Amino acid sequence: MENFIENPNLPNNKVSLALVDGRIDNEIEDNFKKLNIRIIKTKKIKGLDESISYHPDIMIHHIGGNKIVAAPNTDDELICSLENEGFKIILGKKCATGSYPEDVPYNAARFGDNVICNKKYTDEVLMQHFYDKKLKIIDVKQGYSKCNVCIVSKNAIITSDKGIHNIAMESGVNSLLIKEGNIRLFNINYGFIGGASGAISNKCIAFYGDVKSHPCYNEINLFLQKCGKSSINLKENALLDMGTIIPLKEYSIV
Repeated sequence: MENFIENPNLPNNKVSLALVDGRIDNEIEDNFKKLNIRIIKTKKIKGLDESISYHPDIMIHHIGGNKIVAAPNTDDELICSLENEGFKIILGKKCATGSYPEDVPYNAARFGDNVICNKKYTDEVLMQHFYDKKLKIIDVKQGYSKCNVCIVSKNAIITSDKGIHNIAMESGVNSLLIKEGNIRLFNINYGFIGGASGAISNKCIAFYGDVKSHPCYNEINLFLQKCGKSSINLKENALLDMGTIIPLKEYSIV
């Protein structure tokens, strides 16, 4: 049996359903199958830069349970796929479109009772849900907040953004700061650790690529271990930012 994941990005058991970039290759898809994780592939949002036009964390935000806030210009086929899984889709007011900062209204990093986002650019419907849940909002300058944050636990993150790291630490969040770069992102210079990862169980973080290829691997590995987590690679070679792996459902029996 499956349950909806109540705490966004932080499953309590092994993940059974995840939302992923529609462009994943056969190697990644096969590895999801081996992990017994069903996947929903995103559809392209026209008008976005090609590099992020399929990224899950650009078009939707899971707010917990069966509720998802989605950009109003999210592809109808994707919306139907989510609804067929029992999700209630709440449309935000802002479209995810154009260039920065018009492409980041839903790119907030939610973990535990914390949300890291740029309040100025975050969709008002999504912000209201944060307020209603009485979450601690950590306001940062970086609009690509979720892209820049690998969520490890309800109070621990990994990021290459110094601004996010400093404010997170000041807010009582345990943050590991790593070097920028070393993560591919299609036609862009480089991507981010949050967009190259996602939880696939309460004990494991999956990466698009080999996390050992990152120059800060030793620090990343030690940080994960201290948080009681391990890592798994979904693909060989360099890390690739394909947008956050968003866990949506988990197995009720492990």
